[in-house]
Amino acid sequence: GTDTGKTTFTKALLDHIPPQERIGVIEDTIELKIDHANVFRFEARKEQRDSAGNVVIPAVTIRDLVKATLRHRPDRLIIGEVRGGEAFDLLDALNTGHAGSISTLHANSASQALSRLASLALRADVDLPYRAIQSEIGDLVNLVVHIERHEGRRFLSHVLSIHGYDADANQYKTSVVYQS
Repeated sequence: GTDTGKTTFTKALLDHIPPQERIGVIEDTIELKIDHANVFRFEARKEQRDSAGNVVIPAVTIRDLVKATLRHRPDRLIIGEVRGGEAFDLLDALNTGHAGSISTLHANSASQALSRLASLALRADVDLPYRAIQSEIGDLVNLVVHIERHEGRRFLSHVLSIHGYDADANQYKTSVVYQS
């Protein structure tokens, strides 16, 4: 949810990445303050138009930046927040040796985060069935951490370990690592 501490939690995780690993960070607005020896960052931008409505400076989307980031050989890819088709690009990057990457997204629970990630990946307008994307998520996503805020208190509510996707049962194979 909003204002639950996702950015703060992500920053805490980033602090534990060994200094020899190269981190590529992508955000739509720079929020993550990273003190790491080997980090590079990209920030998305909206298109800018002149008074006549002509595009003067084109937009640079999170999707554009995920692709550009891979050319810089990161060991880990960090996307501040997945909101659309870049979910597919994130999955694609995870499938090319960028394990240990981190991203945030909004969802009502840890298990619903998996469904949301699949739905967001479909926004990339790729010609893949929903089940194929679910299978990719089952193979590539290791952990989902759900953080909540209740009565002004922020807390880690659920950690889910992902062990694959069972297409016959139409569900992710998961185990609860932690639940408050």
